[in-house]
Amino acid sequence: MCGIAGLVLKADAAPPAPETLARLARALAHRGPDGTGQTMVGRIALLSTRLAIIDLEGGDQPLFAGAAALVANGEIYNFRELRADMKEVHFATGSDCEPPLHIWLRDGADFAKPLRGMYAIAVHERVGRTVTLARDPFGIKPLYLAQISDGLAFASEPQALLEAGLVPRTVRPAAREELLQIQFVTGSETIFEGIHRVLPGETLTCADGHVLDRRRLAALPDGGPEEISEEAALARLDAALAESVELHLRSDVPYGIFLSGGIDSSAVLAMMRRLTNQEVLAFTAGFAVPGVADEREAAGAVARAVGARHETMAITEAMVWEHLPEIVACMDDPAADYAIIPSWFLARQARRDVKVVLSGEGGDEMFAGYGRYRTAMRPWWLGGRVMRARGTFDRLDVLRTRPSGWRDGLAADEATVTPGEGRTRLASVQATDVAGWLPNDLLIKLDRCLMAHGVEGRTPLLDRGVAAATFRLPDHLKVRRGQGKWLLRRWLEQHLPAARPFARKQGFTVPVGAWIAAAGARLGPLVAASPAIAEIAEPSRVIALFRNAAGRREGFAAWSLLFYALWHRRHVEGLMPCGDVFETLSVH
Repeated sequence: MCGIAGLVLKADAAPPAPETLARLARALAHRGPDGTGQTMVGRIALLSTRLAIIDLEGGDQPLFAGAAALVANGEIYNFRELRADMKEVHFATGSDCEPPLHIWLRDGADFAKPLRGMYAIAVHERVGRTVTLARDPFGIKPLYLAQISDGLAFASEPQALLEAGLVPRTVRPAAREELLQIQFVTGSETIFEGIHRVLPGETLTCADGHVLDRRRLAALPDGGPEEISEEAALARLDAALAESVELHLRSDVPYGIFLSGGIDSSAVLAMMRRLTNQEVLAFTAGFAVPGVADEREAAGAVARAVGARHETMAITEAMVWEHLPEIVACMDDPAADYAIIPSWFLARQARRDVKVVLSGEGGDEMFAGYGRYRTAMRPWWLGGRVMRARGTFDRLDVLRTRPSGWRDGLAADEATVTPGEGRTRLASVQATDVAGWLPNDLLIKLDRCLMAHGVEGRTPLLDRGVAAATFRLPDHLKVRRGQGKWLLRRWLEQHLPAARPFARKQGFTVPVGAWIAAAGARLGPLVAASPAIAEIAEPSRVIALFRNAAGRREGFAAWSLLFYALWHRRHVEGLMPCGDVFETLSVH
């Protein structure tokens, strides 16, 4: 696990400036506190900041073989199997990232096909003066690319490109609309003008300051629903979970799990317990707020059932106001998902004991858990509708200009996953979320909140083997009796009944609306006065919105504006957090 960055400059450009590389490395230091390495040949440079997980002593990067050098962020879980298949290769290290380098020497730009893991990889080939960039099919690990005056620059985080002075801090208005309306930004373009995402599964070949070739691996299998019995599907699911979790437990450092009271993380924990004899360390956050579901009790019952050591923490309103500027600051590619709050605090606690954390992220997308999927399955005359048909600020008279094109990116995602696939309506909306919401909200949240504390997050439910075993299941094995994740619930009923898999889901809620309402009279004027909000909203309406934040819609809209004000202050105005949320918003 690392941060990576590099430059691929034109032949007539000056060589990369050492100070530019130094600024990139400093900006990514939190992702790799265990070491820094770089290589520069002519007008191409690669650098890495390392978080040591596999081969602690010998796995420093860049890695070299023949005429090629590699830097990588992530984990190649099937590295042992890949090594075994390359008996003719002499490996210089025990690193999980060395097999991809030798596969690149053999297969070129198709090198990512046999990889099973989460990764963002850069390979420099000195003879052809090319750089190959690749990102895993689910988009678990981030990678960003910018066309600059002298060529190309890439990095694990947009803020590194900004801090190095390679790209101006300019916001795209269309992306800002998406962020405010749906809490994340879709597609390849980020919120910053000139910074693009390498899309999930993409492999790019770059030379002389340009992208020469693009190819892409799919995360999900093609085709319509299979004919399979529930018994056979359960057996296949069990085998896929066992294989994936075994791969995700490969580590040379201590690991744990983020455990909620829900189905997904409970299933991961059940399989962890089956596969390991050691005590599993589980972390759960809760909110002692009346009317808000607290996951600690349910998670505790699951932990006791498998003999896990269970660490809990209560997140208070005072903690949130104190640390929210830091939390938002780590979300350089912004996702206004209030789940960043418990994720950040849990990562800070987990770092005391472990460097690797497994989570149940992706379970709702893979097993059809969201209520919006069940709504989308219905025909329109029975109340069915497309996902995210309404935005946060619809029918709220707060913004100066009514958002208009904010759903264009969602529509593009919907169009790309359905034609000619033979998929049901349910599978199509799952695929839409896997293409957009998952990599651009949930996985950004997981990556940034954990890497802010030097913790690696692993997602065993987002695995090619699990996808192959489950995505093409018939709808009735995904949704039944008004409940999603039917097959996973049945599996958990057999293997960990203490998780109460058929109990009605409480839903995960962070009580930001109640907290904002309590502090609304103080927060509203501060948010309204921020340059970011004054540009897009009428101050008096913002103040009124915060006074009425006890309402569900008003509370979420107020949270979105608060997030954007703090985000803009750090990543556009370039100002560091300076105290709690009130102090930070007071200083311009």
